[in-house]
Amino acid sequence: MQFTTLAYAKFFALAFVVTWLCARVRGLRLMFLLGASYFFYAQSGVAFLALIFACSTADFLLSHAIGRAREPHQRKAWLALTVVMNLGVLAYFKYAKFGVETALAALDALGFHVPLPVLSIALPVGISFFTFESMSYVIDVYRGELPPHPSYLEYLTFVAFFPHLVAGPIVRPRDLLPQLARPPVWQEGEASSALLLIATGLFKKLAIADYLALNLVDRVFDAPTQYSALECYVAMVGYAIQIYSDFSGYTDIAIGSAALLGVRFPPNFAAPYQAHDIVDFWRRWHISLSTWLRDYLYIPLGGNRRGSLRTYLNLITTMLLGGLWHGPSWTFVVWGGLHGVALACNRAWRERFGDIIAHKPWLRVLSTFATFQFVLLAWVFFRAHTFRDARAIFGELATLTTYHPNLDPRVLLVLALGLGMHFVPLGLEAKLRARFGTLPGIVQGVALFGVLLLVRRMASAEAVPFVYFQF
Repeated sequence: MQFTTLAYAKFFALAFVVTWLCARVRGLRLMFLLGASYFFYAQSGVAFLALIFACSTADFLLSHAIGRAREPHQRKAWLALTVVMNLGVLAYFKYAKFGVETALAALDALGFHVPLPVLSIALPVGISFFTFESMSYVIDVYRGELPPHPSYLEYLTFVAFFPHLVAGPIVRPRDLLPQLARPPVWQEGEASSALLLIATGLFKKLAIADYLALNLVDRVFDAPTQYSALECYVAMVGYAIQIYSDFSGYTDIAIGSAALLGVRFPPNFAAPYQAHDIVDFWRRWHISLSTWLRDYLYIPLGGNRRGSLRTYLNLITTMLLGGLWHGPSWTFVVWGGLHGVALACNRAWRERFGDIIAHKPWLRVLSTFATFQFVLLAWVFFRAHTFRDARAIFGELATLTTYHPNLDPRVLLVLALGLGMHFVPLGLEAKLRARFGTLPGIVQGVALFGVLLLVRRMASAEAVPFVYFQF
């Protein structure tokens, strides 16, 4: 049930009304939200309901086992079981086929031909997100940062809460569980902001991301040799805007939907292409994942506590695994590796020269441009299905050809609109959102209706799934 469909609008309207009717009866509200979330998830496959229920239940029980354990080795054993279970589930559904194919390719290269049946394993939607969320809860309990949660119903709802279930953001238990434990409070200003977020998310997804995907990006990346270097470069910029508009659009709808149900999610994007270096980029892009990797992978590996060389290695390892998290493909690993090396180089530069661009605006602009170009090149590996596809794009770029009969003015206009929206200063955007909440209700309604009409006019008849649904 995609957020951009009429089916979701009907589903959410019912969820909104019933949730607020039950707002003062905590148990009834939670049971409804849990049932609605399981119904929402079942639209992607009823069989996977058992998986999310089993994983949630196991982690809830294991957290209490850790809380009761008195000996350190017992606590470590329960934690190890949690990690093995969650990563094992993730590995089976997401990486088993990839692992077998990689092993067979390696054996074939060595001259050993081992015939094995082709694995066909359906990937549960959102498995990377809900396993990370549930596992982080047990880790927090082990670290003593959270007590074992007393309510089984609240915990099941935390994992399955439908606005963030299938593509994030990865909401921490310390942020969401307390909100589920207390009755929601209706605030008109926040409701206005939530509706504006949803409208903005729909516009980003349907009017910008999908339009660029169907009319530029997919065509060029599917057959790059038929296009000039200039057209390939514009398609790379188009993909950067597409994936940002697609994922941040989903996040806007998710945050807005949750807010209308009385739940606040943390922000997940902060204009990442405005970043002045690669460290700044990862403070702005998919914030919930980057902070999760920092807290549960980079820091446990040693972080920056064991000398410069180990810090660089930890950064690269974290990003390699972060790339692999996105999917069972070596192109994702290379994408993560590129960012890991860039983060290590950035840190080495800062250790040697300091932040030399802080007080030089022209250097900051140049650094922002260079960072964006690096991100564009790395996105090629993220978007390409194979290294051959990526090599074809780079091969066309090397031709330096500039003819551009395939660059439709309408596509360029949408691309310019996407870039322009992205580079609006964050402070100005916040002021505009705040100003919207102070307008009379009728004016807000007319403005939102106008946005929806514009979205309907620009939207394609062909449905394009959200990019991060595959992760």
